[in-house]
Amino acid sequence: MCQTTDASAVPTQQADDERVRITRWDFAPGASTGFHVHEYPYTVTYLTDATMRLLDKDGKESIVEMQAGGSYSRPKGVAHDVFNAGTRPMAFVEVEIKPTATK
Repeated sequence: MCQTTDASAVPTQQADDERVRITRWDFAPGASTGFHVHEYPYTVTYLTDATMRLLDKDGKESIVEMQAGGSYSRPKGVAHDVFNAGTRPMAFVEVEIKPTATK
């Protein structure tokens, strides 16, 4: 289990329009996003190698290892807190996919 800190991950919004919201997330070792629920489906692409600790709404923990350049996608409604469980800074870009307007 990693040590946690009071540090927060740093979000930098890169775009936000009617189609997508793109956010770069930077984490110092031990930093976390804080508990949140995703309102849109999303994809994540890693900019660095990463060891993440995920804590879900029921308190279940999991450790995930990702390599720089790796990606994954998840549906809307995912509820969790994301921690940098590694000893080095980690960063990823999250792309949230908004529903398209219907005519």
